[in-house]
Amino acid sequence: MKAAEPVPPYLAPGRDLRLDFFRGLALWFIYLDHVPQNIVSWITVRNYGFSDATEIFVFISGYTAVIAYSRMMLKDGWPRAAIRIYRRVWQLYVAHILLFVAFTAQIAYVSIARDTPQLIEEMQLMGLGQNPYRAILEAALLKFRPVNLDVLPLYIVLLAAFPFALPGLLRWPWAVLLASFGLYAATSRFNWNLPGYPDNKVWFFNPMAWQVIFYCGAALAVIAPRLAVFDRWRWSTTAVAGLYLASAAFVAMSWHYNELERLIPDWLARQIYPIDKTNLDILRLLHFLALAWLTRLVVRRDASFLGWPIFLPIRRCGEQSLQIFCLGTFLAVTAQIIVVHYEETILSQIFVSLAGLVVMSLFAFAAHRIKSPPAKVRA
Repeated sequence: MKAAEPVPPYLAPGRDLRLDFFRGLALWFIYLDHVPQNIVSWITVRNYGFSDATEIFVFISGYTAVIAYSRMMLKDGWPRAAIRIYRRVWQLYVAHILLFVAFTAQIAYVSIARDTPQLIEEMQLMGLGQNPYRAILEAALLKFRPVNLDVLPLYIVLLAAFPFALPGLLRWPWAVLLASFGLYAATSRFNWNLPGYPDNKVWFFNPMAWQVIFYCGAALAVIAPRLAVFDRWRWSTTAVAGLYLASAAFVAMSWHYNELERLIPDWLARQIYPIDKTNLDILRLLHFLALAWLTRLVVRRDASFLGWPIFLPIRRCGEQSLQIFCLGTFLAVTAQIIVVHYEETILSQIFVSLAGLVVMSLFAFAAHRIKSPPAKVRA
């Protein structure tokens, strides 16, 4: 009797706890990394390789987009799914504008109250003071973005284009993935990007480059069972991935320790630098793919640790990703102000890091409780 073929993730029943866990972990890491000179950020992936939590967040966003909207398209048709996607795009846009207003108001208040005009320049808000009407218009067009407000505009653009790729993803996922890599290669070759504001700026996260991470995740939600054919080369692939991750970790650590930096040959430094984040340097992409491969082998869908109570705060944050991302971005600025006030002591860094994670977790639990249906009362 022929064995039944594995069900692709976008058709599998139940909730995949890995998505909530790793998305929540990415949100925690993004918060910690956004606090400058933060000793607690040493626990994040940023310090041990070329990629960071942004790749994790964008990859999972592509994966979950297929899971969230593919069944609706198959059941109710493409127009219904597209309408639902653009409803989500509108929610993301409104969230970004509200976050922009809150972020700007917070920076302006602190700058005026403490007479620290350099904070406005540090947060890249000078355009708002020089030409406020133009800056407000450019902010509405997603072209004017202060520091740390670049991820949501990227996600908005990627999700806005997603309805046109969704039918192809379900029918010809490899073709869509090939087209995605083709656009990524062309963007790297011709230095394409979207214009920003002020006029000499471009998007910090180039959507035409970062879309490749999004569609890697989206395609994986369809082709995951077919990856089993590569398991015949599991050990050799794992060895190559492990060696690359170890080499990347050595290079990344050399950015912090001069003794290690002197061990990097000049010819190698000329080849790999600069490792561009804006256009998703190929070294960053390969680093993330190596991490994803090892994670696939180590963390299965039914991994028992995913259900441990100790990780529940992380999963809850992953479930409420939009709200937690916005809250974390706002809290990161607050944390930076507090740390600077206390002269960047280690104690203040640890305090704002733990306090921020606690606030994010409590908010996620509250949001989960509000969204959960009320328990039925027995007569």
